[in-house]
Formats: sequence, structure tokens, C-alpha cells
Amino acid sequence: MSTPALEPSAYSKSFAAAARQAGFKAEPFGEIHGHDLVAYTRRTPGPRPRVYFSAGIHGDEPAPPLALLRLVTEGCFDDRCTWFLCPLLNPTGMLRQTRENHAGTDLNRDYKIPESAEVKAHVQWLQRQPGFDLIICLHEDWEAQGFYLYELNPLNRPSLAPAMIKAAQSHGPIEAASVIDGRPIAEPGIIRPISDPLLRENWPEAIYLRNRHGTLNYTVETPSAWPLEQRIAVHGAVLRAALTEFLQ
Repeated sequence: MSTPALEPSAYSKSFAAAARQAGFKAEPFGEIHGHDLVAYTRRTPGPRPRVYFSAGIHGDEPAPPLALLRLVTEGCFDDRCTWFLCPLLNPTGMLRQTRENHAGTDLNRDYKIPESAEVKAHVQWLQRQPGFDLIICLHEDWEAQGFYLYELNPLNRPSLAPAMIKAAQSHGPIEAASVIDGRPIAEPGIIRPISDPLLRENWPEAIYLRNRHGTLNYTVETPSAWPLEQRIAVHGAVLRAALTEFLQ
């Protein structure tokens, strides 16, 4: 199913306006081919959990950035936490509707020894931040038939995955495959690594974050074949469910 293009400049302006209205501070951390790379933070006074969300690292996955924009607009990011949002990590890929950036680099395989300007700048920004108590990276999968997620939870903290799966089920099916991307499904819709993910040759953002910034880490995936509105709704429902469970 064809998805309308997400124009990065227009999206960035819309996100900046919504984030400012919601009390976020824009933190530019780089620029690529005329497109600013911007993180948004809302630091609530007092002891609060620190929560990080990212989206748009693959340019052919428009639902995650749009889902974060909707959550900002709806007031999801309130005083319960201190928030760190990176809503569009690959603007040149988004402009071209390609997984890779303008140079053909898959940014989500560039975090072990960064070479791309985007990932180098992102890592430098991350290194200036405190540790995160919860990390969620939003994605889409063109091969999937249902929603699924990866969980990196090396300290065996209480899992948020069941609540996230339950929330996704209200909007569409859970992935039924027993193996996804060569990895076995631990239970319906949930992938947990068997081997040490740090041994992978190429690190995605999630593994870098798990190694350096936080030990409760999720990557959520909606099928690209679903209608765009359905994918946005699933991401929103899953993130809200994760936060509710996390903050109990």
C-alpha cells in the first residue's frame, strides 16, 4: 500500500510548534543537507523518570514521526516524567522515502563506530544527556503482517511488553511468525535476544542506547502495509500503555 510522502521541512516546523506549545525546549544538534537535526526536551523539576523516544531513522517509515507529533499535540508528555524526544533522525531519507539516508547509509546500523554525520551528531547529543529509565524506538516493518516488538532488558526489570502487546491488539493483529529477521519469537509478538546483542557487528540505535544510556529498551514495529492512520494509532496506543505500566 502506498503511503503519502512526509515532507521533512514541513514536518519539522509542525513538530517544533507543537513541542513549544507543550513546554519542550528545542536542542539542535546537527544539520544535514539543509535539514536541522533537533532533539526536544522537557525537564520536569524534581525527581522524575527520564524517558527517551526516537523516530524517523528510516526514511520510508513515516508513521513513527507522525505518532510522536500526535502525542505531543494531545498532551501525552506531561509532568509525570522528564522527556527526551528525537522525532526525525533521517530527514534526507524521509525526503526520498528511502530506508537509507541521502548517501545510501542505513543509519540504524551505524551506531557501533559511527561514520554518518547524522549518527555522529546524535551520539554527541546523547553523550550530553543523563541516563534514561525507559527507551522506546519507533519503527515500521515492510515484511511484517502484525505488530511486534524487541525487548532489551538485561537486568530483568518488570517487562512492559505484555501491556504493549495488549494495547496493540485493540488496533490490529499481532505478528504470527515464529521467526522475524532471523530471530525467534519468545512469545507472541515479543523478541528477546538469546545471544549478547553487543556482539553484533553493526549496532542499531537501540543496542547503542542499551549499552550506554539505559537498560529498559524497546523497539516497536508496525507493518508498513497497514493504512497510515492505523499505524499511527497503534504507535500511540502502545506508547501510552508502556508509560502507564512503567509509572505504576
